[in-house]
Amino acid sequence: MSFHLREYTATTDDITVTVSPVYLDGQSDIMASKFTFAYFIQIRNHGSNPVQLIRRHWFIHNSAGEVKEVEGEGVVGKKPVILPGQAHEYNRFCLLETFEGFMEGTFLMQRPNGEQFKVTIPRFVLRARSN
Repeated sequence: MSFHLREYTATTDDITVTVSPVYLDGQSDIMASKFTFAYFIQIRNHGSNPVQLIRRHWFIHNSAGEVKEVEGEGVVGKKPVILPGQAHEYNRFCLLETFEGFMEGTFLMQRPNGEQFKVTIPRFVLRARSN
C-alpha cells in the first residue's frame, strides 16, 4: 500500500473539506480491472455556529467516461454535528474498473436555524500506481 497522500481542499461558507485518496495495491486486481482506492475526508467548521451534515452527493468518474452517481443521507450511517472550530473525519473505499478516474460532489449541511446549504467536495484524482 502506498501512503503518498495528496490533499485536495475546497472551502464553502466557512466549511473546509479536505480529501486524501490512496491507491490500495494489495486489494486491487489489475488482471480483473479492479482498482481499489481509499479516501480520507476531513470536514472542518471554521464558522461560529454548529452545522450538521445531512446528505452526500457524489459523482465517480472513470477514465472510460463512465459516471456513477451516489446520493444518500449522512456519511457512514451518521449525520454528524460539527461544532465551531471542530472537524469530522471518516474514510471510505471506491472501486474503479479503470486505472484512473476522479470523484467530486457536495455535502448538504444544515445550520441551527434550519437553513440548508451545499458544501463542495473538491475533485480528487484516483490513480493506480505500481510500487
